[in-house]
Amino acid sequence: MKKRIYIVLAVFTAMIPLGLLSDAPAWGEWETTYYKKILGFIPQGIANAKEIKTPLKEYSLSAFNDVVGYYFSAFIGIVIIFAVFYLLARLFRAKRS
Repeated sequence: MKKRIYIVLAVFTAMIPLGLLSDAPAWGEWETTYYKKILGFIPQGIANAKEIKTPLKEYSLSAFNDVVGYYFSAFIGIVIIFAVFYLLARLFRAKRS
């Protein structure tokens, strides 16, 4: 089981550079002007979201260049998502037994 997890993590990690190949913004990471252009309006929740502070603004770290920050934040996101699902799977397995 752990070998499969490591293989999937490696595959997703290898796919990180794909995000750098596109000029279009990632889905859901649009600026408000992009929402206006694509949807014709700015959703109220998005308009109010300007107040939210993010830990890695624009996927960058002040100590590294933008590409390294992008890789780092993507890798950390992958690890966090896998950790959450792994813990949830263990929790559900424990409840079954």
